[in-house]
Amino acid sequence: MIIFAPAKINLGLAVHGKRPDGFHELTSIFYPIPLYDVLEILPSIEFEIEVIGLEIAGNMEDNLIWRAFHLMKREFEIDNVRVILQKNIPMGAGLGGGSSDASHLLKGLNDFFNLNISAVKLEELSAELGSDCPFFIESKPKLVKGRGEVLLKCDVNLSGYYLQLIQPGISVGTKEAFAGIKPLERKSIEMEWFNAHPSEWNGTMKNDFEETVFRQYPVLSQWKQKLYNNGAMYASMSGSGSTLFGLFETEPSSLHPESGKEWIFELTNHLF
Repeated sequence: MIIFAPAKINLGLAVHGKRPDGFHELTSIFYPIPLYDVLEILPSIEFEIEVIGLEIAGNMEDNLIWRAFHLMKREFEIDNVRVILQKNIPMGAGLGGGSSDASHLLKGLNDFFNLNISAVKLEELSAELGSDCPFFIESKPKLVKGRGEVLLKCDVNLSGYYLQLIQPGISVGTKEAFAGIKPLERKSIEMEWFNAHPSEWNGTMKNDFEETVFRQYPVLSQWKQKLYNNGAMYASMSGSGSTLFGLFETEPSSLHPESGKEWIFELTNHLF
């Protein structure tokens, strides 16, 4: 079984006060994009993970794929499998690659073993793995609230626009990004976003992590400005960084980053 796990970008990201559980209250629009990791699930006597493509640092037992499999094995007593991961989505980039891999493994195991688990139950299980994980069970545009587990219908559709991603070879840890955040109290922020055309988002949408992360990595601010200079109608950092993206009405020219990676996609609604 082969599964394609998409990345996401954040269209706006507001950080509110801390919750009783220690997490921050967030508001964001998660939007799936056509940049994929690829997972293959095969029968196996022992549970195995093989990673090709980008290297994943750290102990594999701390990896979200490892945790996702053992969560399913605990809940449903499934047999072992071999997971081959073609890693294309950079880590520490604000694109949700690890969360997408974990959630898509839950979905894949559900199909592989004919478990007939509902999407709602899969979202509940994925929330045990990480705040971004529930979004990737459906991978549809969603207004995301709470710590990431509250998913609301969102009619934002960017089909026909072009997306330019710049990942400048910097990895930003989530804890690092949250360390300098200053939450603000704002009401009905999502209405400001929904009522504006994408060409007006530059004046209404903001990623609250940019102030802190740009201060630590000024090159990210420079890349955001380069996207605007390249003709973007809206540019932002995704998540807690470090990927910058721009939305364009026509196909943009390449910015040819000397380090890191660049992708240019025409967005369609085929993902959802």
